[in-house]
Amino acid sequence: MKELIIAPSILSLDFARVEEQLKELNSSHAKWLHFDVMDGHFVPNLTFGPDILKGFKKAVDMVMDVHIMVSDPVFFADVFAKAGADIITFHLEAVEDIDACIRLCRHIRSLGVKVGVSVKPKTSPEVLLPYLQEMDMVLVMSVEPGFGGQSFMEAMLDKVRLLRKEIDAKGYATRIQIDGGINEETGKLAVEAGCDVLVAGSYVFKGDIHERVDRLLWQK
Repeated sequence: MKELIIAPSILSLDFARVEEQLKELNSSHAKWLHFDVMDGHFVPNLTFGPDILKGFKKAVDMVMDVHIMVSDPVFFADVFAKAGADIITFHLEAVEDIDACIRLCRHIRSLGVKVGVSVKPKTSPEVLLPYLQEMDMVLVMSVEPGFGGQSFMEAMLDKVRLLRKEIDAKGYATRIQIDGGINEETGKLAVEAGCDVLVAGSYVFKGDIHERVDRLLWQK
């Protein structure tokens, strides 16, 4: 497994304290910033556009980890690549089939951006197994995408174990990210199952940011 990465999700950032919380993030051990893009169609929520991403990119020295929960991932991938995304993760459920998924992976990489593919809780990642070398990351959703603050679905760890087994067996560099209901306890379970990127929103931003990031990062 690769080095463990903590990716706080700005979906849970306190927008009345943006400057203060971004300064805390910048001086924490979190290396990625998870940026949730929702179009109000693929998921029942609306969030952030490319100009907001540009602002965050100027404010923090972190990897911009952009998760597009949208019905037209081809369009949005181009938009957020131009806005400065370092990693763009789209949903398997938002493309026509596995061939379209691989074409989009290759397109995003051609833009100089790393690529991830996400699966919702009801979607098996099994179809991705022969193509993991096309992806820099697979994101396992441990809640239904759309809103923060939901409870962790422990059954999703079986997907993580399946992916970890294949990645390790083939020697791929693909990371496994998990998003949804991550805290100190569920984060430890996710790492034990094989995750190397933890997305955490409410847990990080509703407490002491430095302390919460460190609790996730240095599991006992």
